[in-house]
Amino acid sequence: MKKIPTDTDVDIELFQNDLKDIDPEFIPSIVSIFKITNTNKKFSYLFMTNDNTYGYGDELCKWLSLQHDPKRPQQIDILNDKKIIQVDSGDDFVVVLTDDRLVYLASDKNSPWQTNNNLRLISDGNDRFEMIACGCLHFLLLRQDGTVFALGDNCYGVLTGNSDSHVTLVNTGLNNVKIIACGGFHNLALTNTNEIYSWGYNNYGQLGLGDTNNRTTPSLVSFPDVSINSKIKNIVAGGSHSLFLWEDGQIFICGYGKQPNNDNEQNAKVPTKIPIENVQSIACKNYHNFSFALDQSSCYYVWGRGKNDNSLPMIKLDDQLDSFAAASVSILIESPITFGLTSTINTYESNDPLSFIEFLDNPDNYDIEFIIGDKRILACKCYLKMSSEYYNRMFSGVWQENTNRVMIDAYSYDVYYSYLRMLHTGQIQINQFNIAEFIDLANCYGDEQLMKHCQIFIEKFLNKSTISTYLSLIIDYELYNYEMISNKLLIFKNILSKFVNDNLSMNSKNFMNFLEWFSKHQQQQQQE
Repeated sequence: MKKIPTDTDVDIELFQNDLKDIDPEFIPSIVSIFKITNTNKKFSYLFMTNDNTYGYGDELCKWLSLQHDPKRPQQIDILNDKKIIQVDSGDDFVVVLTDDRLVYLASDKNSPWQTNNNLRLISDGNDRFEMIACGCLHFLLLRQDGTVFALGDNCYGVLTGNSDSHVTLVNTGLNNVKIIACGGFHNLALTNTNEIYSWGYNNYGQLGLGDTNNRTTPSLVSFPDVSINSKIKNIVAGGSHSLFLWEDGQIFICGYGKQPNNDNEQNAKVPTKIPIENVQSIACKNYHNFSFALDQSSCYYVWGRGKNDNSLPMIKLDDQLDSFAAASVSILIESPITFGLTSTINTYESNDPLSFIEFLDNPDNYDIEFIIGDKRILACKCYLKMSSEYYNRMFSGVWQENTNRVMIDAYSYDVYYSYLRMLHTGQIQINQFNIAEFIDLANCYGDEQLMKHCQIFIEKFLNKSTISTYLSLIIDYELYNYEMISNKLLIFKNILSKFVNDNLSMNSKNFMNFLEWFSKHQQQQQQE
């Protein structure tokens, strides 16, 4: 089982202060991002584009023998032609898992990791890994056969051995595991048989075993006095606490800090239910003691310990947030946190700044349900009729009297919800993965504003690497802009000159023929 992404997408604008010095022409090429942050408050970034992986930040560049340039991220050659599927970090080290299931580590030259100022390949022999998780001074690796290994400092028995091991993988003895998680100095593992094991530091009860004794071997976690008929969906760990999310939307916590249902601020030594229902996702960070949750109605919650260890009672955050990274800014009042590798998006807004989000997914005020698979979206016909000509036609005449449920088969839940949210807030978030669905929806619903946003997105991200991806959309939906594409392809004069003698002076028909040829040429090169 692959690691469940905490944030599907993060708005690149969240990081504008951190990235303010970077060449603005590079920013649009970023398709995924990971921020390396640790207890000393220094930060660096890994950026993934369609072609390569880049490092940015003085500290990370030193680890990789690269020269930090504030204006230009540095390409990491060893990761050329490799797709990164997971990244995590601890104090002064970062770990990368690639799509060929190999694990790489970078760290300071004076650290015990023996990386020699480069990415060190951790995988031994024919081992291939499914997941990684970092604590402060150690990390876990989940091999594809379900075996869990550990590497690093053995503080509080996190390696299950008697000594540190920064070179040789330590077999923890756990098998049949599908998800792993690391807190600061403790570990969690979820098996395919729906069992949770914990070990390591337990001074605050974060292992959920009913006491504060450290464990050097994995121990089975139980849920006393709770009747649960659901599978465990995810496990995450913070600095000194643990969170467990069930498929039915319940969440449980154990460990340090003020719990949302505990007025006397005592630490929870056994998993204790948190009073939020229908939770879809949860987030923690290995060096923080606060937690986030996202419910089915897209509301974010936070609780625990914030800046300067101040108590944080449970807070329902502003419903305009669209990621855990954005939620972290509202708590830290500083640059955001990334909770794992996440793709980047760009937010487009209409001229109307008003938000009518209270009319969307409000169980107390709705008269129409959109059913998408096993999910539903609640809305008000009256508002939709005012905001969209398509819905005005839909909910007029016989529809108005006889319909209170609409089945949506052509679009995914995320895309359809995002579209309805755009109608209520004026904001839409577009990325390379949802652009095709948004364009089709805009065409079907006759939404010129959404189509314009999609066209702007394509124009912004059109380049030699993406032309083959976006060409069919440009042709099928008549998004063709001769001048724009010509300007974009000026950098490819040598390729263009092979196709026509008069370079860019050809007519539109010939130019479209060139684009089709160029797309096929790119695909052939990728196959080779």
